[in-house]
Amino acid sequence: MKMSLDDQSITGRLHIDLPLLTGLFVLCGIGLMVLYSASGQDNEVVIRQASRMVMALLFMFVVAQFSPDQIARWSLWLYLFGLLLLVAVLVVGEIGKGAQRWLDIGIFRFQPSEIMKLAVPMVIAWYLSDKSLPPATGRVMVACGLIIIPVLLIAKQPDLGTSLLVTAAGFSILFIAGMRWRLLLTLALMAAISAPIIWYSMHDYQKQRVITFLDPGQDPLGAGYHIIQSKIAIGSGGIYGKGWLNGTQSHLEFLPERSTDFIFAVFCEEYGLMGVILLMCIYMFIIIRGVYITVNAQQTYGRLLAGALILTFFVYILVNMGMVTGQLPVVGVPLPLVSLGGTSMVTLMVAFGILMAIHTHRRFLSF
Repeated sequence: MKMSLDDQSITGRLHIDLPLLTGLFVLCGIGLMVLYSASGQDNEVVIRQASRMVMALLFMFVVAQFSPDQIARWSLWLYLFGLLLLVAVLVVGEIGKGAQRWLDIGIFRFQPSEIMKLAVPMVIAWYLSDKSLPPATGRVMVACGLIIIPVLLIAKQPDLGTSLLVTAAGFSILFIAGMRWRLLLTLALMAAISAPIIWYSMHDYQKQRVITFLDPGQDPLGAGYHIIQSKIAIGSGGIYGKGWLNGTQSHLEFLPERSTDFIFAVFCEEYGLMGVILLMCIYMFIIIRGVYITVNAQQTYGRLLAGALILTFFVYILVNMGMVTGQLPVVGVPLPLVSLGGTSMVTLMVAFGILMAIHTHRRFLSF
């Protein structure tokens, strides 16, 4: 008869992966502690973020109850629903800070592009899982089309950071599926050839971000201010940091966006190199657990999707830390589960709920 591999444990019956949940709890706790300092010890901000975390964890728990087969059946419908919402954003979305990214439905407002961080890898995994791997060239081209459509809609808002993450989420599926190297190199060459077209289609502020990345000192009080102050904060932390609540760059308000995109600079200033190593170890623990779940997934769909979700989580971390330290252009990507934000947190927790579902719904035959 069929039995679940985790039927003997309470967490197994609840479809919760305890090691992964423990890592997420620790990371969320660190996030609230850093946010309290970065927000100027604003209890209201911390309470609001904690309530978002609770809501996100509830979403994670609910999603974990569904089997990978059920999730696979919803993949195409979620993708189509996400596309519909992206079109709605361009038509009736709220405009803020020069971008049209939000939908307000009265009770709350949300960013539909976040849905595509899940919907794109889900639909690509669903599309490729019913045939043998590696995928044929024709199927790869169809998959590329499924990725490019939402990416263009998101870039139109404009939202360069999210469009890059959705692209990474989609193409990570193709990479995990074993796309042939010749085809991979061809796509990379096509991307390189289209770089001038992409450059001329970018908004002025996006071009300025790239130029500032190459030489932030050319406008130290303007476009380069963020990254210069971020580097000062990171360097001033030294080996052991200045201590919790003792950061000067953030508390004296030299560091912009200190609760969101640049919260990693606040962390570096207050906890130093040793604190960064500890934070990296927590992130690595979560990633390694995700890789373990990927390797042990029994279905092609689950293996492709799990691998893509944990690889996208890694890209999140890489891009945020890279832009805060001046190694990558600033593209507005938050530090996962640490930066202030609601929609992105829910998206991440739902992704981890899918990972738990893939792991805890495994089955074997016993006689």
